[in-house]
Amino acid sequence: MGNSIDPYFNFGQLFTFFSCLAICIACLGLFGLSTFMAQQRVKEIGIRKVLGSSVSGIVMLLSKDFIKLIFVAIVIAIPLCWWAMNKWLQGFAYRITIGPVVFIEAGTIALAIALATMAWQSVKAAVGNPIESLRNE
Repeated sequence: MGNSIDPYFNFGQLFTFFSCLAICIACLGLFGLSTFMAQQRVKEIGIRKVLGSSVSGIVMLLSKDFIKLIFVAIVIAIPLCWWAMNKWLQGFAYRITIGPVVFIEAGTIALAIALATMAWQSVKAAVGNPIESLRNE
């Protein structure tokens, strides 16, 4: 008797690994973009801090553009995923329906991952000394 290996188990592990890898690469891109945006707006952040803006206000200022993009991506992805999953599930004898909870959870997780990726850089830019950013002028 040979070594019995379940091919679906290995496929599931491989799929999980590459999904996590894709999420990590996307988070690195988002982190790089948020770092670039914070560097571009360092003088604006310094002026806002001098004028009395709070850390949460500056974090929201830096995050609102990304949040809008994430919501647009979710709005585009939900109908496409629903259509693709329904087409794929049509090939099975026992079918299930896909409820809206799955898409709400996926969107919430995507938003949470994106906010966690951007939060560190945004807080770092907001907490920094405004004198250092304005000294060059």
